[in-house]
Amino acid sequence: MTNEELKRTLWDAANKLRGSVSAAEYKYPVLGLVFLKYVSDMFDAQAAVIRRRLADPKSDLYVDDAATRAEIEPTFTADKTFYDQDNVFWVPPTAHFSALLKQATDVELPQKLDVAMGEIEAENASLKGVLYREFSRLALAEGKLGELMGIVARLKFDPEQHGSLDVFGEVYEYFLGEFALTEGAKAGEFYTPKSVVNLLVEILAPFKGTIYDPACGSGGMFVQSARFKDAHQKTLGKKGDLAIHGQELMAQTRRLCLMNLAVHGLDGDIGQTYGSTFTNDQHKTLRADYILANPPFNIKDWDGDKLKGDPRWVYGPPPEGNANFAWLQHMLARLSSRGRAGIVLANGSMSSQQSGEGDIRKAMVEADVVECMVALPPQLFSNTQIPACLWFLAATKRAGVGGSIDRRKQVLFIDARKAVSGRISRTQVEFTDADLHKIALTYHRWRGSDFSDGGAYTDEAGFCKSVRLEEIRQHAHVMTPGRYVGAQVADDDEEAFTEKMDRLTALLAEQLARGAELDAKIREKLGALGYAV
Repeated sequence: MTNEELKRTLWDAANKLRGSVSAAEYKYPVLGLVFLKYVSDMFDAQAAVIRRRLADPKSDLYVDDAATRAEIEPTFTADKTFYDQDNVFWVPPTAHFSALLKQATDVELPQKLDVAMGEIEAENASLKGVLYREFSRLALAEGKLGELMGIVARLKFDPEQHGSLDVFGEVYEYFLGEFALTEGAKAGEFYTPKSVVNLLVEILAPFKGTIYDPACGSGGMFVQSARFKDAHQKTLGKKGDLAIHGQELMAQTRRLCLMNLAVHGLDGDIGQTYGSTFTNDQHKTLRADYILANPPFNIKDWDGDKLKGDPRWVYGPPPEGNANFAWLQHMLARLSSRGRAGIVLANGSMSSQQSGEGDIRKAMVEADVVECMVALPPQLFSNTQIPACLWFLAATKRAGVGGSIDRRKQVLFIDARKAVSGRISRTQVEFTDADLHKIALTYHRWRGSDFSDGGAYTDEAGFCKSVRLEEIRQHAHVMTPGRYVGAQVADDDEEAFTEKMDRLTALLAEQLARGAELDAKIREKLGALGYAV
């Protein structure tokens, strides 16, 4: 099987076992078992590493006598120290996936899984309170949990064989996406479509510094940012490094994030606990180089009434009935002096004049902290039909920070509504790699960044335009890209706009006149038949 076939087979098999358990509830035990298999395989792989070190003359653990080596090997492979020093989770023998799989038909399996997860948490401080420990409460038919373990057991992880292609990480992300499609509206609590995450990452290009997501969900922004960094280390000829920080409102979603980071071998500070970023900010002193976020759209109950006079509201107090501009200002407050942010928001944020939102937007534009606006196509999100856009903010747009071109008092507008060519289903589209490359390259050329191909930026009718502050003022600080990029002219259409308008106007007048003639004839015929007209 290819990886894609494996993931699809695993999902189909697991989903058949769900029965009456809702997808929203079912994802936690499924992903919990995926994680248990991952840490168990990693534990076994580390034991093999220790054995090789004992037999390697260049190793600090080398023992030259084979008999002595065989005698002491069990002691060394059972020494937690040798796992901790390589950041491998310690798995007690009774909690190992293989040990529990042997008891798959035991009626006590749910309870034993709960105990096993507790044992793993107790041995690994970073997992305390993270793992799923409610298998015994699942309303699954007897034997179904054992069958589910059998499906997950088909996953094999060998860090030497797979290298950076983390099969577990791919399966984990794939399952998150499938659960998102299944759950619909509830998916917004934990999942951002992969192509949207990729677009944010490709434009922000996080490579070295601090990265922050104040509404981190299951951690997709962090995972993709780390992949971007790894992919570009060789091309840039230098080592990247990202320090991860985040916060999540929902306790269970926070656990998904911590497991997701662990599956991908990432460390991160996701705060001491779950909670509102607005009223219980876990990172008040943080100043991030990159902020990526997809906060919930248009939320009303965000406790804005409790935050009047908050120092984050530099550009004006956000309305109590909508958190969009609270999110934007919170992220601006957390940027470093060189920081940049990419945020997914509802389209209304680009033009709304209600409750002072227009004044806040004007103040942000005049302060020159808005760098780029991207209009997104419909049907990108499985969980909402609300049209969305991307805001890119920057602490400074001067040359030397984020790019070699000084873009102060300018904003790049990109209309990506027609720049999408991928389709997931009848009701959902996605950006292909080619789509992402075109949009991101447009931005990087505009900024003259390290991730540009060296080509010059040019405006493209119907797609992108670099706009000076004076023109934005003329549009009353409305930030909708369609207002600025104009209409796209087809390559094979050389007819001038004014000529086309004159021709179409004349055609319309002709058709209206013809309609009037037909109306008169109909009235004449009806009158001849004795009808009053």
